[in-house]
Amino acid sequence: MSVVVEAHDLRRVYPIRRGLLRAPAQLQAVGGVSFSLQAGQTLAVVGESGCGKSTLARMVALIEKPSAGRLVLDDTDAVQPPASERRRLRQTVQLVFQNPYGSLNPRKRIGTVLEDPLAINTALDKTERARRASEMLARVGLRPEYANRYPHMFSGGQRQRIAIARALMLSPKLLVADEPVSALDVSIQAQVLNLLADLQAELGLAYLFISHDLAVVRHIAHDVLVMYLGHAVEQGPKARVFARPLHPYTQALLASTPAVGTPPAQRIVLKGELPSPLNPPPGCVFSTRCAYAVARCREERPLPRLLDARQVACHEAERFV
Repeated sequence: MSVVVEAHDLRRVYPIRRGLLRAPAQLQAVGGVSFSLQAGQTLAVVGESGCGKSTLARMVALIEKPSAGRLVLDDTDAVQPPASERRRLRQTVQLVFQNPYGSLNPRKRIGTVLEDPLAINTALDKTERARRASEMLARVGLRPEYANRYPHMFSGGQRQRIAIARALMLSPKLLVADEPVSALDVSIQAQVLNLLADLQAELGLAYLFISHDLAVVRHIAHDVLVMYLGHAVEQGPKARVFARPLHPYTQALLASTPAVGTPPAQRIVLKGELPSPLNPPPGCVFSTRCAYAVARCREERPLPRLLDARQVACHEAERFV
């Protein structure tokens, strides 16, 4: 399988104004994340709110430019792409938003919503654009005649199917899905996830799947990347991460997820305050809340290293192998 996207030490820093006479502060939203994603595979990025998941998604989707690091999309430098490649790169990666109610223009018919990417990026005539829009509606499980309706005439699940159809109109290789099912009912979530899995098998799509719902991640992901305060603390195959997490933060995340039909996991209570991204700890970013932290953890930032077939950024990870 070919590699669709590679990220090397991606960083995103925002300057924060603090008044007329004070120098701007530096908020590090993403502090150096690396990963590789192949065609037909799903990488799920998980973590609590504010950990940098959505910022990472926006960088990969070419909405925001990294402050540092390297991003390679479809064998092309996506941070400083050649002028001749910029339009093609934006067609290579598409985004599915969290809210299906807010991501569709209420004043446009669905057919127009689907045809717009083709009208902007291709030379196809109106007849061919309408034909492709009709075919895409059928592919996501909707009737072709729905093209003449407006977004308010559909349910949440149907709207998200339309949003997925719009993202696929330009035949992308990578779909960045930012919490695509969190606004839907549980039964509808399963239908949309199954649709995404079917489309991936049919089209060979790569998914960067942003989520806080570990039950959803367990269903759809091949690999998992766990983020905390802008840093990747654990990354590896889903089966290994879920079966035996090696980072204390990953252990706490999994212990907080309820599971139907299985004994409840021992609850892990995180003590201490969540550090400010304006002033992160000098050592491990999780050291202020970690029950296993030693002096080295508070002084030296752990770098991701290979352990038990996954990358883990923890000085004490061997005790959990």
